Amino acid sequence: MTPLPPNPWGDRRRVRVGLLGGSFNPAHAGHRHIAELALKLLCLDEVWLLVSPQNPLKPVAGMAPLPERLASARAIAAGHRRLKVSALERRLGTTYTADTLRRLRRRFRRSRFVWVMGADNLAQMERWARWDRIFAAVPVAILARGPYSARTLATKAAHRFARYRAAAEGARSLSTKPPPAWVFLHIRRHPASSTAIRGQSRPDT
Repeated sequence: MTPLPPNPWGDRRRVRVGLLGGSFNPAHAGHRHIAELALKLLCLDEVWLLVSPQNPLKPVAGMAPLPERLASARAIAAGHRRLKVSALERRLGTTYTADTLRRLRRRFRRSRFVWVMGADNLAQMERWARWDRIFAAVPVAILARGPYSARTLATKAAHRFARYRAAAEGARSLSTKPPPAWVFLHIRRHPASSTAIRGQSRPDT
């Protein structure tokens, strides 16, 4: 049974929710791997896979239609009652993560959110609109993977919020910490890649 997506108008549940945003172009087993680790390592009740209508930092060319990407996210979340897939940004009318978080905190006032992302995103986070407001809005969990892990902690964002970094051993209580608060977690790398999957699906030229 597929879990119902989050109500875009909010609810009054007291839950700890990991927010895993992305294009999911397409979603793959690596996304489920990260979501399941976030549930466990951060002691969360749910993880929401937020499928972006269009990432402003990514080209429109090569981006599959939103319904297709939603379907791929639902497929990789299938059978897991604590993983929920949604196109909330489309319903909220937001483009940037900082705005999305502001709306979610207003509508889900009793929920405790954690923004979950890979180290590759932290490495280029200074390109995000009002990126510092993300850290000010909710705790952030960085899941280190691939070649980005080593250089991530030298980025502008990591330096700006260095004194708010929590020890990895305290990750399970991250959702209860007032922002800014963030944690850097080393995880087992999963080989799946959206870029590689798209390359495999292209016809030979």
